[in-house]
Amino acid sequence: MIKQAVCASGFCLRTDCCWAGGLARKCVNRLFPLVEIEMIIISNADNSAVKCPPLTNKTRVRAILGACSGNLVEWYDFFIYAYTSIYFASLFFPAGDQNSQLLATAGIFAVGFFMRPLGGWIFGYIADTRGRKISMIISIFMMCGGSLMIAIMPTYESIGVAAPILLVIARLMQGLSVGAEYGTGATYISEMSTAGRRSFFGSFQYTTIIAGQLLALLTVAVLQHVLLPEDLKAWGWRIPFLIGAISAIVVVFLRRSMTETASVKEMKSKEAGSIRALLKHKRAVILTVAITMGCSLYYYTFTSYMQKYLVLSVGMDAGTVSFIMTSALVCFMICQPFFGMLADRIGVKKSMMIFGGFATLLVVPILTTLKTVSSPYAAFALVMSGLLVAAFYTPVTGVLKADLYPASVRALGVGLPYAIGNALCGGTAEYVALMLKSMGIESYFFYYVAALVCVTFIASLLMPDLRKHGYLDGTGSVEENFSGSSGYSRGAHS
Repeated sequence: MIKQAVCASGFCLRTDCCWAGGLARKCVNRLFPLVEIEMIIISNADNSAVKCPPLTNKTRVRAILGACSGNLVEWYDFFIYAYTSIYFASLFFPAGDQNSQLLATAGIFAVGFFMRPLGGWIFGYIADTRGRKISMIISIFMMCGGSLMIAIMPTYESIGVAAPILLVIARLMQGLSVGAEYGTGATYISEMSTAGRRSFFGSFQYTTIIAGQLLALLTVAVLQHVLLPEDLKAWGWRIPFLIGAISAIVVVFLRRSMTETASVKEMKSKEAGSIRALLKHKRAVILTVAITMGCSLYYYTFTSYMQKYLVLSVGMDAGTVSFIMTSALVCFMICQPFFGMLADRIGVKKSMMIFGGFATLLVVPILTTLKTVSSPYAAFALVMSGLLVAAFYTPVTGVLKADLYPASVRALGVGLPYAIGNALCGGTAEYVALMLKSMGIESYFFYYVAALVCVTFIASLLMPDLRKHGYLDGTGSVEENFSGSSGYSRGAHS
């Protein structure tokens, strides 16, 4: 038996990492200097960790809640930009009409998404080689910095063109952070959960994503009632960003007590966090991107963009729209654990197929009908119907993606392909929709969404039964069991 020292945060520190890990390694070592004795991991001579006693349900729940609390704050910080941009757009982009100003802020919103692949790559590497926990702690620090920058940022009137440039930099930081959060969070929750209940536990990742959006909406709604419209546009929009920055600091302390799920053996593997090792799972990578493209576009259409769609296209009052979206998101959030339990019974493949099929058929009718309604109750019913369709995928996608990869590249495999698909389709949803609206062909966007969710449906059809062939509970033979591959016919049905 040998002793292996770890850092103060509880992670094995490697010094033999490859590729661009030098930068990540320096940052990690400076943030968490090596401290002997605080924690000792007992390892076998082959560097494999000694098997620890089984975790209790209480420990699992506490660990998952720790991961999800940061998830909530990160997504609150990220989405508060979308919900407050209607108030500060003219302060950073004074020229043009309201639609062009919103188009500019939507472009910056999309820029944040294009940093996600880099975040998924860097932090996937850190999570696979240093531990899931340390990756999530660093990512929450970055989100805090981005939110604080926006909260105190001077406007165009004060510093001219530097204002929108600084706004872009802040969004780049936040995009990098969110790119880290999803992949590492999904990996951590999937590893901490138990067989037969993984979708149920996984549902809490999207529960907190929705809760973050909901908190962002509620914050805006409260400010709309407390402040005068002119005060909200002048300085009140800064308050939500300040709240997000302070909350992120609290989460750092919560995450320090989380249980690490990555083993020393996997973290010290030569393939840990390696792009070359990830590319050995080409079909899994393609599946992750294909599923993410349709899911992300559909999700952002019915959440962040829907706020603007109801105001600009349907013609509803901003206060009424906030109430509609808040109510819809509350119902959507409550549904998550129930749809997660359903997915545990029928399998993630069937759950994803149901989403892809219904979304393809219904998204155009829902969005088209919404444009003709005047009743807030009718608008709520239509938005809610779209979100209920999404509830078939939201509890399962994180666990699904984690199940496609071995532990040595799991965080990288979940984070990087997801971030690519999300940047291409989710992050551009608002920009594409507003651009098509400005061109007078807004309905084209509806068919664009339908086409992308159809891609997700096809990917779901090709996906093997992960309960039999996945890496978490199955044989770890994902690549060999896609539709058309050898052996698929024995395991393709959930």
